[in-house]
Amino acid sequence: MLKGEKILITGVTGQVAAPVARALASDNEVWAIARFKDPDVRTALEAANVHCETVDLMEGGLGHLPRDFSSVLHFAVAKTGNFDADLTANAEGTGFLMHHCRDARAFLHCSSTAVYQPNDHELLAETAPLGDNHRPFGFLPTYSICKIAAEATARFCARHFELPTVIARLNVPYGNDGSWPALHLELMRRDKPIQVHANPPSIFNPIHEDDVIAQIPRLLEVASVPATILNWGGSDVVSVEEWCGYLGELTGLTPRFDATTQTIESTAIDTTRMHELIGRTRVSWRDGFRRMVESRNPELLKKDSMSE
Repeated sequence: MLKGEKILITGVTGQVAAPVARALASDNEVWAIARFKDPDVRTALEAANVHCETVDLMEGGLGHLPRDFSSVLHFAVAKTGNFDADLTANAEGTGFLMHHCRDARAFLHCSSTAVYQPNDHELLAETAPLGDNHRPFGFLPTYSICKIAAEATARFCARHFELPTVIARLNVPYGNDGSWPALHLELMRRDKPIQVHANPPSIFNPIHEDDVIAQIPRLLEVASVPATILNWGGSDVVSVEEWCGYLGELTGLTPRFDATTQTIESTAIDTTRMHELIGRTRVSWRDGFRRMVESRNPELLKKDSMSE
């Protein structure tokens, strides 16, 4: 773990950054920026010793923040569906942030495997063609393009400011704060169909929040100029069909699937470079999913599914 650093984290009202901020605040001076529309979220973070400041990256108003951060973890993302607004917040906002924090030791830009053009069931390496894998079916229509644009901004700023940067393309994060798999469990609870791609199986690399937290120090260590780019996900390749089946084993619920072309295609990653640079993940997907259910929906667990 990082210790004794002054760390700036963005996007702390979201699923991924919130547990990161809480974990790092125990041994570091952690500053968190977001719009903080929900005051209860801010209160909870401050109770965990996270210093919170209200900032809207769309406006670029960072002048009141200190500049002496040793590390920056940039998780913020805007998903309004409006291209002008989202490009401003995601791409221009990244530029404002990197300019303000240009003296940091390292900058982590959290991107997404949504930047890739899916190719059947190919495991996508960092050199795979980029594309728009969200807009064709109307789900988060600006997401892929804005993630690509933000990466380009981060690459430029790394070189222009000589700011060591790592761009980590995150796959399917999950844990106690919610996730795509948690949504699937909720659909199962309501006996609603779960969309899977018509070209089965729908494969991904789910990564537990414990591994996200554990790998951040190593990600910062591999930051460089030009920026280091790598995939970031669980070491296990798992399909939506398989993990929903396992959630059914844990709870007794039965998943129903709706095979369609109007959903995300398989976007599993080649983890070779990730393993070389930051190592393998440690939480197996089955253990992680069971822990997720124990934390979020313990009432759904069958008695013989509880951990010892």
